[in-house]
Amino acid sequence: MDVLVVESPAKAKTIGKYLGPGYTVLASYGHVRDLPPKDGSVRPDEDFAMDWEVDSSSQKRLDAIAKAVSKGGKLYLATDPDREGEAISWHVRDVLARKKALDGVDVKRVTFNAITKQSVLDAVAHPRNLDQPLIDAYLARRALDYLVGFTLSPVLWRKLPGSRSAGRVQSVALRLICEREAEIEVFKSREYWTVDALFGTAKKQTLKARLTHLDGRRLDKFDLDTQTRAEQAKREIERRAFAVSSIDRRQVRRNPPPPFITSTLQQEASRKLGLGAATAMRIAQRLYEGVDIGGETVGLITYMRTDGVQLAPEAVGQTRRLIETKYGQSYVPAQPRVYTSKAKNAQEAHEAIRPTDLFRTPQDVAQYLDKDQRGLYELIWKRTVASQMESAVLDQVTVDIASADKTVQLRATGSVVKFNGFLTLYDEGRDDEADEENGSILPDVAEGEGLERREVIPEQHFTEPPPRYSEASLVKKLEELGIGRPSTYASIIEVLQRRNYVRLDRKRFIPEDRGRIVTAFLQTYFPRYVEYNFTAHLEEELDDISDGKIDWRQVLREFWGAFSSAVGETKNLRVSEVLDKLDEELGPHFFPANDNGGQGGGKSPRDCPACGNGRLGLKLGRFGAFIGCSNYPECKFTRKLAVVDPEKDAASGANLNEPKVLGIDPETGKQVTLRNGPYGLYIQLGEPEGKDKPKRASLLKGMTPDELTLEKALAILALPRELGPHPEDGEPVLAGVGRFGPYVRHGSKYKSIPADESVLEIGMNRAIALLAEAKVSGRGRAAKPLRTVGAHPGDEAPIELYEGRYGMYVKHGGINATVPRDLKPEELTVEQAVSLLAERAAKSSQGGGGKKPKAVRAKKPPAAANDPGDVASKKKTATKKKAAKPKGKAKSETPPRTGTDG
Repeated sequence: MDVLVVESPAKAKTIGKYLGPGYTVLASYGHVRDLPPKDGSVRPDEDFAMDWEVDSSSQKRLDAIAKAVSKGGKLYLATDPDREGEAISWHVRDVLARKKALDGVDVKRVTFNAITKQSVLDAVAHPRNLDQPLIDAYLARRALDYLVGFTLSPVLWRKLPGSRSAGRVQSVALRLICEREAEIEVFKSREYWTVDALFGTAKKQTLKARLTHLDGRRLDKFDLDTQTRAEQAKREIERRAFAVSSIDRRQVRRNPPPPFITSTLQQEASRKLGLGAATAMRIAQRLYEGVDIGGETVGLITYMRTDGVQLAPEAVGQTRRLIETKYGQSYVPAQPRVYTSKAKNAQEAHEAIRPTDLFRTPQDVAQYLDKDQRGLYELIWKRTVASQMESAVLDQVTVDIASADKTVQLRATGSVVKFNGFLTLYDEGRDDEADEENGSILPDVAEGEGLERREVIPEQHFTEPPPRYSEASLVKKLEELGIGRPSTYASIIEVLQRRNYVRLDRKRFIPEDRGRIVTAFLQTYFPRYVEYNFTAHLEEELDDISDGKIDWRQVLREFWGAFSSAVGETKNLRVSEVLDKLDEELGPHFFPANDNGGQGGGKSPRDCPACGNGRLGLKLGRFGAFIGCSNYPECKFTRKLAVVDPEKDAASGANLNEPKVLGIDPETGKQVTLRNGPYGLYIQLGEPEGKDKPKRASLLKGMTPDELTLEKALAILALPRELGPHPEDGEPVLAGVGRFGPYVRHGSKYKSIPADESVLEIGMNRAIALLAEAKVSGRGRAAKPLRTVGAHPGDEAPIELYEGRYGMYVKHGGINATVPRDLKPEELTVEQAVSLLAERAAKSSQGGGGKKPKAVRAKKPPAAANDPGDVASKKKTATKKKAAKPKGKAKSETPPRTGTDG
């Protein structure tokens, strides 16, 4: 019996049905081995020899594959059709060969771009050998990411306490985000005005035009930079008569965009559906592997990790037939559209993302999909069909209007869709200003026709800074620069957020101060390795390896020689030197100049507000960076590492230098004061008495110093407060503020108080209503499963879903694994649960000690890219060793499957 190995159990089940009883189809569950997270896993001194380690869960799967192969027949390696898939097949073959399990076994590689019966059967009928250049490219990328992560991260820990780690590609993406923020900070908004006029035509229609020429000269954007000038221009228009001076009509064709590749799918899913890159890829993975339609598992789309825009000839033919049937012959172009990739080296050798059957419309499958799946499938279907439709035809019209002496001119523009073509189905949309007028239809006028001037409207505008990066625009920028590859974009974004280097605010990336410090450090001491061109060139070299053009070890030799030297140069750097340099680099950010700018006797933003003669600067402590005074230890003024806005902070109390007396507590007779500490504003009752510290409490979230009264301060200090006895058992119901914010509590039941309600005002009835929604917590009380997800394929024991204190988790035997928040618990599948549990089990086994594994946050399947830099960040500061050797020991965060990128 032949054996076929795929990556996921969902695919194994579906493909097993296609192939029939003559095949045993088994799943590897992604990667089966990885580099151990310890010194020496990649050894540059031994020409980059690499050690590989099989985790316990993968060992069981490999044993099962070896046992199946021992029964005779061929071994088909059918992992995903990309570089990572090729690598997984190589790992499986290599491990089995070392087990002596492949003696006399014919090993073949098969790939299919869609999980349909025809695609699978065709692939098995036309096998090939493993692609060694593609495997070499994987080895080179994996070694690079390991060496950068395990060599550079310890440098960060020693020189920047509190920092996490650095990765080869994520550091470059972080630089992009930080540089955009710096552009925004130095941006100076400029005022400008436009003047529009409404004219009446001979046919009693209204024509709106904008002033373009004044005093016989063409206006630049900032020529009308004040209201006075705008009003003057208005008067010039009002005292003149106008007529149509010229009309320009031209026809333009707008071509459809190409079908989706990974990056464009992520961009459009973000723009049109509001889905993050990782979420979009997870949904696409599900559509690719198959959903249940009428009792049959059907793969709805082709493979979703690709940078190829071409479509298979049969798909093009099917799409053209569908367009003619559904929209008519006029929407079918004379010749099929052929697209070519814009990437310098499109290394993924398969087609664009498309439906496996174009005649399976979104309406046909809507009942079998959830909301996000429906949205993504519809997006892919529309984009694919539109890519083969006829171009849209638009009539663009420009009408110039001039005074009799030609000294004042205005212009009206508009466009009319004469034939909608692909726009009837799909519009990618644009962000340029011209699109504001694309839909306008101008009235019919003739050259020389006199116009009746009606209203003249001046309007004020201000220039705006460049927008922060969204997930979509960041992916687009990385793609333009040639940094990263389709399978890595989602993991790049995920790692930056996990390290707390950036945060998402209203779907835009804002760099955290920790991220800015790391970026400044790398740009100062490792500038070559965060250069855009260098990183892109390295990606090109990896692609050349996959094409068999260059030797992978030679690429590593050239990289490691220069990189290890750069690391060695930082060996003798003192932390004080690093701080001085970063303080100089980041000074304009953390200490923005006020209107006085420290000139003409004005106060400098560097002046210490506590002692008056000290200079504020960047300091490093045990838990990271902060702002402190140069007169330490005489002056102990500190503040959080953040930009201070004098105007805002005056209202918020952030610059409160001396305690503000609120009044006297009538019960104790002690003074109640408002103070500013390193972690923000807080209330204090009395002063220290010997070793006894005074009672303190932070201000409630959203509360400003202006609204804080003595009564409110005492109420905050008195928290938690008792609301009364619970009617069921008489135990007290309490309201207080904890680690996760305001709450109400009854026994072991906790429930958060909604953000729009106050912990100081909530009453008994409302508290009981909230508690009724809470789940019982605490040791000694057996939690009940919310549902049974299904039977574990390994032992048929049930996998159960629970709700715990920190969210949802699945349990199987003694293993608990957290369910990521972006996975809907009610839609959690057995395959996803097994993947989460397998990852948790792998972490536990690597931790050693025989302790019962604790429930920790597990990543969503498919997991993010291998991240040796982040792996290394969990290790305590290493003892000093030679800089030329990779460093760091930590528990592995290596996922079972996805593109590697450090």
